[in-house]
Amino acid sequence: MTIPIDILSRAATQARGLAIDAVHACNSGHLGLPLGCAEIGAGLYGYALQHNPDQPKWINRDRFVLSAGHGSMFLYSWLHLSGYDLPLQEVKNFRQLHSRTPGHPEFRETPGVEATSGPLGQGVGNAVGMAVASKMAAAKFNTPAHTILDHHVICLAGDGCLQEGVAAEASAFAGHFGLDNLILIYDSNDVTLDAMAKATQSENAALRYEAYGFDVQTINGHDIVAFVDALTKAKNATSGKPQFIIARTLIGKGIPEVAGTSKAHGEGGAKFADAARKGLGLPDEHFYVSDDVRAYFAAHKKKLAANGEKWNVIYHAWRAANPSLAALLDSGLNNTVPAGLLAKIPPFAADSKIATRKAGSDLLQPLAEAMPLLISGSADLFGSTLNYIAASKDFTRENPSGRNIRFGIREHGMAAILNGIAYHGVFRPAGATFMVFADYARPSIRLASLVSLPVIYIFTHDSIGVGEDGPTHQPVETVSGLRVIPNLDVIRPADPEETAGAFIAALERINGPTLLSLTRQAVPMLNQIPVQQRREGVLRGGYIALKEKSKLDLIILSCGSELQLAFDAAKQLGDGVRVVSLPCFERFERQPAAYREEVLPSGCRRRVAIEAGVPDLWYRYVGLDGKVVGLNRFGLSAPGGTVMKTLGITAESVVKAAQSLPAA
Repeated sequence: MTIPIDILSRAATQARGLAIDAVHACNSGHLGLPLGCAEIGAGLYGYALQHNPDQPKWINRDRFVLSAGHGSMFLYSWLHLSGYDLPLQEVKNFRQLHSRTPGHPEFRETPGVEATSGPLGQGVGNAVGMAVASKMAAAKFNTPAHTILDHHVICLAGDGCLQEGVAAEASAFAGHFGLDNLILIYDSNDVTLDAMAKATQSENAALRYEAYGFDVQTINGHDIVAFVDALTKAKNATSGKPQFIIARTLIGKGIPEVAGTSKAHGEGGAKFADAARKGLGLPDEHFYVSDDVRAYFAAHKKKLAANGEKWNVIYHAWRAANPSLAALLDSGLNNTVPAGLLAKIPPFAADSKIATRKAGSDLLQPLAEAMPLLISGSADLFGSTLNYIAASKDFTRENPSGRNIRFGIREHGMAAILNGIAYHGVFRPAGATFMVFADYARPSIRLASLVSLPVIYIFTHDSIGVGEDGPTHQPVETVSGLRVIPNLDVIRPADPEETAGAFIAALERINGPTLLSLTRQAVPMLNQIPVQQRREGVLRGGYIALKEKSKLDLIILSCGSELQLAFDAAKQLGDGVRVVSLPCFERFERQPAAYREEVLPSGCRRRVAIEAGVPDLWYRYVGLDGKVVGLNRFGLSAPGGTVMKTLGITAESVVKAAQSLPAA
C-alpha cells in the first residue's frame, strides 16, 4: 500500500497547530515533543498502528505508550484525529479541571491512553511489561489453528526517559529476554529541559541499545516514509530481538524562535503562537483541522474497523474451538477472582513455627493452581522471598508460558514491568524483593496505587528481626512510609493463618495494589485465636485478637511478628486487657464505623501500640495520650532476637508503657 505522504504531512502540520493552540490557550504544557514528533504521530496513527478507535480495548491492538508523558498533546491530537471518543472540545479543554486531556496522560481517563506516564522512564518499563504479557498471552491462548494475539508494543521515549535508571533496567531486561514484539522509538533531539543534552550525556545510544540486545535503526524523524519503513521493518524483524528506532528530530519544529533549544521543551514557544501558525500555513481559525484530513482519518478508521472484523472471524472460530481457553481469557480480562479461595487453603499445623515468608510460599501453590493467570516474579531473590510457583517454570525467550519471572537485581524495573503487565489486562502480576528495597521500587508502586492497578508485592525481611544483616537491611521506616501512599493496602500478618488471610485479601482486591510485608524469622502460631478469626480478621484489616475477661481497661494494638509480644504483655497486665491485631490500616479504615467502634471502642482511651518501626502512624489509633513502643533510630547487626531486645521491642516495654498511662 502506498503511503499517502501528502495528506499525512498536512495532518502533521495540523496536529502541530492543535498542540500550539491548546498550550497557548491554557498557558501551560509542553510543546517540544508534539511539534518535534508530528510526523511520527502521522505515520503511527495515520498508517502503521494496528488499532480500532471504536474499540479502544480490543485485545489484539498494538499498544502505544507515550513514555515522555509531558508531551501529552501529541497523544491527544492524534487520538482526536483518529476518531477516538475525544472530541475537539476536550482538546480545547487541555489541562482544565475534569477534562479528558489532563496534563500528563492518565489511564482510564482518556480512551486510547494505555498507561499513566508522568514520571520519565516509567513508560519504558510499562511497555516492557506489556510486551512480556503479550508474549505470555500468545503462548497461552494462540493455537496451531488460530492466531488471535500477534500485536506489538510501541513506546515513544525521549532523552529524559532514557536517562532514568528505570528505563535502563527495563531495557536490559527486554534485550535479555528477547522481547521482539517491543519497538522503542527514541525521540533524539539533543535537548533536555534545562539545557542541550550534551550538558548531561555523551553516550552512543545506538551502541548502548545494541549492547542491551536490540536491533537498531537510525532515521530522520521528520520523514514519514522513512519512519513507516523503519516501523514496518521493526514489526517484521525475525532476529528475535526488541527493536530500537532512533528518530532524529527538531524539538519545537514549527516555532523557529525556539526550535532546537531547551526553550522549546515547555510552553516557551506559546507566545509565538500566531507567527508559528502563520509560518505553518494554518488559517486564522484556531484548533483547525481541514476537511480532507478529517475525511482521510474517517476512511482510515473504517479500514481499521474492517481489519478488526476480519480478526473477529478468527477470534470467534477460536472461541468455538477452545471454550475452556476462551473462559480463561475472559476471566483475565474481567479480573475475575475464583470464589472460595480461602477454603482451598488447609489450616497450618498448630505446632508450626515458620516465617510468614515460608507460609506465603506454601499458600502460593494452591492459589496459583486456582488462578492460572497469576504470575510471580522476584528481583533475584526467589531463594529468599520464596514466591516461586513450583508447578510452573521460568519465563524465558524459549518458554514464554513460564509463570516465574526472574527480574534480576532491578527492583524499580520490576515494579514498572509489573505495572505494564497489569495494564495489558490479562495476567495478575506479583513481584518480590526485600522490604528495605521497596524504596528502589517506590515510584512505580505509587503509580500502581494512583491508577488502581491490581499488582501484588510480596516483600519479605520486614523488620529489625532480619538480624545479622544489620541496619542497611532492616526497614524500620519503610512499612510506615508505604502506608501513607493512598490506595495501597499494606498488610503485615502476624502468623501463618493471618498470612493466609493476607494472600486472599491481595488476590481478591482488584481495584488497587496490595503489599504483603512478611518476616524472615520464624514466628509462633497464635493458637489462642481461632483459625477462621485470624484469616477473616485480616480481610477486615483489624480485629479483636484477645477479648478482655473483665471490664475493658486497656487496649494493646500490634501487627506482624510483634503481635506475639502484645499477647505476652496482656498476660502480665491482667484481665481487663484487649489485644487488637491491626495488620492493614487501609482495610480497617474501609470498614463500617460500627465495626471500627466495636474493635476500638472510643470509651477506652488507655491504649498502647507496639511495632518494630517508626511509631508515628500508630498515634492515629492510640491517640495523643497513648503510648507507642517503636523505633526512632536505625537497627543493629546482631541476631534478630538480640536486636529486638536491645532496642526495646519487648513485652516488658509494653507493660512499662501501659503502667505509665493515667488510670481510667
